[in-house]
Amino acid sequence: MATFVVPGQVVGSTATHLPGPGTHVYESNILASIIGQTLTVPAATKTSKPTISVPRRGPTPSNLSSATPLPKVGSVVLCRVTRVQQRQVSASVLLIDPSPEDVTSYTSATNDEIQFQAVLRREDIRTHEKDKIVVNDMYRVGDIIRAAVISLGDERNYYISTAGNDFGVVVATSDAGNAMVPTSWKEMKDVVTGQGESRKVAKPS
Repeated sequence: MATFVVPGQVVGSTATHLPGPGTHVYESNILASIIGQTLTVPAATKTSKPTISVPRRGPTPSNLSSATPLPKVGSVVLCRVTRVQQRQVSASVLLIDPSPEDVTSYTSATNDEIQFQAVLRREDIRTHEKDKIVVNDMYRVGDIIRAAVISLGDERNYYISTAGNDFGVVVATSDAGNAMVPTSWKEMKDVVTGQGESRKVAKPS
């Protein structure tokens, strides 16, 4: 089954798959190198492995003229954190779930001409102990997060929520500048130094 992935997200294992275009290998894991949708090509022979890739989608006339999807309430989005404040997080929407029920057509601009912005309020970060949340312990600038749209706001800003196990950080870089992997729902670890950092981690898809 194809899934949307972001750079650094694990898409498979070298024990069961071969890495294809748009992926790279770290230790025994196959990771996405670009944002996109996974594609698995069956093994050519009984002794070989299927190949998993993340094809790069180049612009085509049909892409340029087709409707640009807009988030709506209930849409799942991938966002990059751009600002962290005491009571809220600001983020840019990178990817919108393209399933028909989660997309509203928008025909007057291309993807390059509009950038959707989102706001994550402190009370929408998680479902429990909302009064004890320290926003900077949940998210940092540059984190890639999975969230759900809970309000359309105005035409360029959406309110999002990461309350729930499926939502939170999916890709993050440590203070040292290295990739991190999740160790629990509230911590990620630098793959080079082993140093842990606090995050609100999304359950792997």
